[in-house]
Amino acid sequence: MGKRVKKTKAKNKDDEVWVTRSGMVLTEEIAEEWAEEIEQNPPDPSRLERRYVGRPSLGPNGLSPRVSFRIPPDLHKAAWARADKEGRSLSDLAREAFTRYMDS
Repeated sequence: MGKRVKKTKAKNKDDEVWVTRSGMVLTEEIAEEWAEEIEQNPPDPSRLERRYVGRPSLGPNGLSPRVSFRIPPDLHKAAWARADKEGRSLSDLAREAFTRYMDS
């Protein structure tokens, strides 16, 4: 089935609308129909395709541990400026700096 929906932003929670990729507004009636369809004809788990979420791994075996640390605001601002100037992500810039440090 694989229907994707997204929520539109609204100031009032009652005004929120869910819309499919094709632009169809998801109403309570449609949601009930989909739920009933799944209950009556559940998908075969052996035929489902696994979807991976998040960024692709940087490691050879599907592993890329996360490193997190704090830096002063001025360094953070300078790093973002440098990344923007070079057209790179902040993560890419930090990986390069960390790699250079570890290699020296």
